[in-house]
Amino acid sequence: MSESHTASSGSSRLNTGVAHNARVWNYWIGGKDNYEVDQQVAEQVAEMFPVIREIARADRWFLGRAVRFLAEEHGVRQFLDIGTGLPTADNTHEIAQRVAPDARIVYVDNDPIVLVHARTLLTGSTEGATDYIDADVRDPDAILEQAGRTLDFGQPVAVMMLGILNFVLDTGEAREVARRIMDVMPSGSFLVLTHPTFDAEVGGEGQIPAMKFWNENATPPITARSGADIASFLDGLRILEPGLVSCSQWRADDASPAVVPQYGAVAVKP
Repeated sequence: MSESHTASSGSSRLNTGVAHNARVWNYWIGGKDNYEVDQQVAEQVAEMFPVIREIARADRWFLGRAVRFLAEEHGVRQFLDIGTGLPTADNTHEIAQRVAPDARIVYVDNDPIVLVHARTLLTGSTEGATDYIDADVRDPDAILEQAGRTLDFGQPVAVMMLGILNFVLDTGEAREVARRIMDVMPSGSFLVLTHPTFDAEVGGEGQIPAMKFWNENATPPITARSGADIASFLDGLRILEPGLVSCSQWRADDASPAVVPQYGAVAVKP
């Protein structure tokens, strides 16, 4: 996809009259790529569920730790980042190519505002490759077909699905999306996952009314799930230590980080 096509496609689909997840998330982590409608919904959700800002930051920090872990300790040189969101500091390609300049990264998203910013995502090291494809998580075959132009599916790939399967409202469909993508990946590939939960043991009860408000006032609709349902997305894979945990606690530098109701895990394909 050319950069000019990317930008024009995003502009034609951009709706600034309704709060959108990519822009609201950008607001919560301190970004500037959002509109008044996004800020209003973001503030209302944060008033109902104050921990949401901590969730947004914890999810972003998890991304950094997971990419560095895979690049440094497992030698991963290919990343397929599905549902990448708006570019901020330390995007997947920047972290990976800092460790290994020859790393190859493909971003996948279909958010209109992200399309507008795709040029930012398409800047990477000269030794590696950074590409962007416009595709929906519900169409794994299209993702795999286009990603295969940049990535070598004969070599291990880290599939990043951070905060994206929660937009696939049917759990069976979400499970099938993860299975279909990982089926194509070779042994030694990884699935990196975060997902919001309503589990009480990690303080997730407040997700339910906040998500109800979100679904009535913003797009796209979202759902939280139990830890057991989220774990099912990793069926057939070996979950690495420390397991499926609050993403703030996954291999955290801080000895006692605050628990957030967003699970995170890294699993490897045997």
